[in-house]
Amino acid sequence: MAARVTDVHQFTKSLPVILADIERLVRQESPSADAAAVAACADLVARLGTTVLGVAPDRIGPHLRWRLGTGPARVLVLGHHDTVWPVGSLASHPFSTLGGILRGPGCLDMKTGVVMALHAVAALADPAGVTVLITGDEEVGSPSSRALIEAEAAGCAAALVLEAAADGALKIARKGVSLYEVRAIGRAAHAGLEPHLGVNAVLELAHQIPVVAQFADEQAGTTVTPTLLKAGTTTNTVAARGSFHVDVRVTDEAEQARVDKRMHALTPFLADANLEILGGPNRPPLPVSASMDLFARAQRLGKGLGLDPVTGVAVGGASDGNFTAGVGVPTLDGLGAAGGGAHADHEHVLIDEIPGRTALLAVLIEELLEESGETHRG
Repeated sequence: MAARVTDVHQFTKSLPVILADIERLVRQESPSADAAAVAACADLVARLGTTVLGVAPDRIGPHLRWRLGTGPARVLVLGHHDTVWPVGSLASHPFSTLGGILRGPGCLDMKTGVVMALHAVAALADPAGVTVLITGDEEVGSPSSRALIEAEAAGCAAALVLEAAADGALKIARKGVSLYEVRAIGRAAHAGLEPHLGVNAVLELAHQIPVVAQFADEQAGTTVTPTLLKAGTTTNTVAARGSFHVDVRVTDEAEQARVDKRMHALTPFLADANLEILGGPNRPPLPVSASMDLFARAQRLGKGLGLDPVTGVAVGGASDGNFTAGVGVPTLDGLGAAGGGAHADHEHVLIDEIPGRTALLAVLIEELLEESGETHRG
């Protein structure tokens, strides 16, 4: 391979361009459920990537893929351009770069990471073997991109995920996620005249919620959290239908299977009531074992770049990195922007951290390409 990325200076020098690209991307709002907005953002990411990388991507719905070079894929660089912020959020959360802080809806999660990925790969002397995949449905569980992510990761030496850092730390482990909806079906009746003729879905749900919550296991790190609750039609009608959603986070697949079995074994409490249990495992866990070698490499390379010590943390949130780890590919997450407030009013990015973190990504890709290339030639 030709000249290596050796320092942070080149990304400090190009920071104005990087910031301009981030601004363009943040100003293109892209809530996951708004197909038109996501499609428009995909168009913009395609144009940005074509300019930065010098080649147009493959377009797969709202997902964009750059396969660089003609040989086998060896490193997958993974991100997403959809956000949780509805169209119009710019009015209350405008883009800004004041006092070293970059703000705007989706800036941390994860439009800055998308731009960092493009510029890091563009800095490589020879990016052959790199696949850059930017998806458009991560925030809603990646229903249309999971198979694509797993297929692109297969056979790679590593998957590098550009989700934001956690207080500056790389994400070396993530919990697996399961998602459920528990539906209660009863029978409607007039609440004043004939309540005894009804079967109250609200009461059925009231019995089920504490049962489900007890599936949690604090010692195992398993959380089972009832979340969204809906029931009834009018204030004077016995509720014939109702439902609640359940968010499950686990550290290992055995716990994921245990909770899944218990969820689908739920039975009604009330006579003549019925239950429907929808959902199941959404993402497998990303264990420390999947990231430990890459994390050690990042620590060493970060030291060589003169960065502050690179740290790592296990988190409860999931990402598309769970999928790459789930198919056996070494995966390191949290390589994107440093900042805070993802999904919140104070979402922000620390501008001074962008050059160093982009350089770290570049040298990490570079070293992985060199080593995997030598193995392939051997």
